Amino acid sequence: MPKVRRTRKHLPDGWELIEPTLEELEQKMREAETEPHEGKRKVEALWPIFKIHHQKSRYIYDLFYRRKAISRELYDYCLAENIADKNLIAKWKKQGYENLCCLRCIQTRDTNFGTSCICRVPKVKLEEGRIVECIHCGCRGCSG
Repeated sequence: MPKVRRTRKHLPDGWELIEPTLEELEQKMREAETEPHEGKRKVEALWPIFKIHHQKSRYIYDLFYRRKAISRELYDYCLAENIADKNLIAKWKKQGYENLCCLRCIQTRDTNFGTSCICRVPKVKLEEGRIVECIHCGCRGCSG
């Protein structure tokens, strides 16, 4: 995952407002990357990284589209510097994908039967009491 600030070019107005939160998420990312993975399944080691990546992208998305608290220039800067995932944000803008956890969950090539991930199945369609956990990112249901 890229660092929060990689270049020293002109920072857009409003950067100082979001920088502390992004630095905090970046620190959590570093901790998740260096966390020991003994005793975990192979796929479980990456789940905290996916979760923090999702949080960072959702933070930028909410600031721009929901609260309208940052400018277009700052939003474009965050996308250009890979602070937020532009492909994931593009999916969040589409109907039915508002709560998507990661892009791997909708890729059909990663599943046995050529369908989307189990976390994309609505909870009302699943058996009562069944705990669903995505093998890609650890999501417990992002379809709603």
